[in-house]
Amino acid sequence: MATKTDTKTAQAAESGTEKFIEAAGSSIDPDEEQWRPLTGNNDRDLEPMKQDRMQKLAKFLWESNLIADRIIELPLAFMLSDGIRLKVPDDEAQAIIEKFWYDPINNMDLSLEEFARELALFGEQCYPVFVNQMNGHVRLGYLDPAEIDQVITDPDNKRQPIGIKTKKDAKGNYRRFKVIINADESVFGARARRKRKTFTDGECFYFRIRGLASGARGRSDLLPQMDWLDAYDQFLFGELDRNQGLRAFMWDVLVKGANEDEIKAKAKNIQVPQSGGIRVHNESEEWTALVPEMNAADTSESARLFRNHVLGGATIPEHWFGGGGDVNRSTAGEMDEPTFKILAARQRRLKYMLEVIGTFVISMWAQFNNRTIDPSDRAFWVTCELPEMVQRDTTKYASAMQQVVGACVAAMNARLMTREVAIEIIVATARRLGVDKEPAQLLKDVEAMIAKQKTDDADVDLDVGVGG
Repeated sequence: MATKTDTKTAQAAESGTEKFIEAAGSSIDPDEEQWRPLTGNNDRDLEPMKQDRMQKLAKFLWESNLIADRIIELPLAFMLSDGIRLKVPDDEAQAIIEKFWYDPINNMDLSLEEFARELALFGEQCYPVFVNQMNGHVRLGYLDPAEIDQVITDPDNKRQPIGIKTKKDAKGNYRRFKVIINADESVFGARARRKRKTFTDGECFYFRIRGLASGARGRSDLLPQMDWLDAYDQFLFGELDRNQGLRAFMWDVLVKGANEDEIKAKAKNIQVPQSGGIRVHNESEEWTALVPEMNAADTSESARLFRNHVLGGATIPEHWFGGGGDVNRSTAGEMDEPTFKILAARQRRLKYMLEVIGTFVISMWAQFNNRTIDPSDRAFWVTCELPEMVQRDTTKYASAMQQVVGACVAAMNARLMTREVAIEIIVATARRLGVDKEPAQLLKDVEAMIAKQKTDDADVDLDVGVGG
């Protein structure tokens, strides 16, 4: 049975006055991420042209500016100078890691310094991977950040990159790499899984620094200082020109009582005296060396102001760049701490990157060799051993350790502290000495040692009794 609304719709259609209203919604192109708005890119990232310019300027400044070189190279010396190693408890897995590390193409001892340097310079790194289809051996490639056109993120989670699209070459070709995640594809939503299927040119690792959670690209460590680094260079070149002008001089010759014709004749025949030469004249002639008076004050403080502004932005103290100032050994130690905190944060980022790569190496080995690895099995957890950036003052920590242990024992005997709390306090102190141990595991180890010691003592008593 037709309703009143259906009747009205039919009459409107017959009279040609019916209005059609499009349903709310929007269409999505399969290659939507390849389109860029005319007004620019995501406002959480630099515009593409600015991203390219940032990378070019960072390279130029690193090559030509002393402070820029120091800002990039000094952290590398602290973080990597003593070497970095990946460790796995399982012996077979450790052998696979070492095969990857010392592979003549990977050559990680040499490559790691270059990777860390360019991560700081360009703000991002992309390593395409090549997996041997026979044994799962992994080799890393390198994609220059200048070749990255776009980093595509999860449509449901902007902080998660899922693919890399390169710029077009001279023939209009480009590549689409899938970003490696050490997890099953089920961790992504349906839209992200569909997008990831379109990245068919291989897999890659992608890492960035100084980015925003809602952005996709990284930023150079030199980005905030670029204008000031250039201004400092211009200032120093200006000082060089001024100093050259200050060294210039001229001879002023005063001929007393001479008329214009006599002065012109004198000027034609006069010769500039050579250094160490002899000049003879009477009392009517005076020679004076004139130097420019620019009335320029000492500019060392201005240079220091520029330099410290740049170094302070990079969290590098003045005395690390050869300028002692009013710093002594005591104050230098206090000024170093913020710098080491920043370096430790970057070192942890490198640690994370290497552990992600190492985990992928182990998973490929397991996949191509029919090995099943439980993700919760600590025997296959990859850890990165980092060098200490500064020598620890072990004497004061050793003394503190002795006092802490004595205080904990006294508190436990007085029943003011449990063994668990005492272990946590001791572990916190031991970490200052470079010994990192989980309190719960340490307590288990101690209890196991005590139990074993009691068993050994009982065996000894038994042997003595039988012997007697």
